[in-house]
Amino acid sequence: MGILIDRLILASRWLLVVFFLGLALALGVYAIKFLGKLLTYAEKALGGATDTEMLLGLLYLVDSVLVASLVVMVIIASHDSLVSPLVESVEPERAKWVQKLNPGNLKLKLSLAIVGVSSISLLQSFLEVRNYTDRELGWTMAIHALFVACALALGVLDRMEAASKGKGPTAPGKG
Repeated sequence: MGILIDRLILASRWLLVVFFLGLALALGVYAIKFLGKLLTYAEKALGGATDTEMLLGLLYLVDSVLVASLVVMVIIASHDSLVSPLVESVEPERAKWVQKLNPGNLKLKLSLAIVGVSSISLLQSFLEVRNYTDRELGWTMAIHALFVACALALGVLDRMEAASKGKGPTAPGKG
C-alpha cells in the first residue's frame, strides 16, 4: 500500500502541467495585448508624440518584456525541476541552460526581474510626477526599496548557502 501511495504522490507532479500550460496561454493573451500597445506606441510616435510620451510608451513595452520573461522563466524552470527534465526530452544542446536554473538561482532571477519591473514603474511615476501626490510617490519608492532589499537579502542568502556547501559564491546566472 505504501508503494502505491508513494507512486501516486510522485505522479501528482504532472498536475502542475495544467498550471504551466495555463501560464503559457495567459502569456499568449499578454502577447496579443503587447502587440496592441506596440501599434498604439507606433501611432503616437509617428503622430508627433513628445519625448516624454515616447519614453513612457517605450518603458511600458520594456516592462511587458520583463514580465513575459519572468513568466517564461517560471514555466521552464519549474517544469524542468518539478515535473520532467527538459534536457533529456527536448533538444539537449539547446536546453542545457535550463539545468543552470536551480531553485536558489531561480529565486534570485525572479527577484531581480521584479526589481526591474518595479524600477520601470518608479521611473514612469517620476516622469509623470505631476499626476501623483507626495504620499503616492512615497509609497511607490518604499515598495520599490522593499523589493530591492528582498533581492539583496536573497542574493546574500544564496551566497551564504553556496559557501556553506563549499562551492564558493556564484555569480547570478552562473549557478
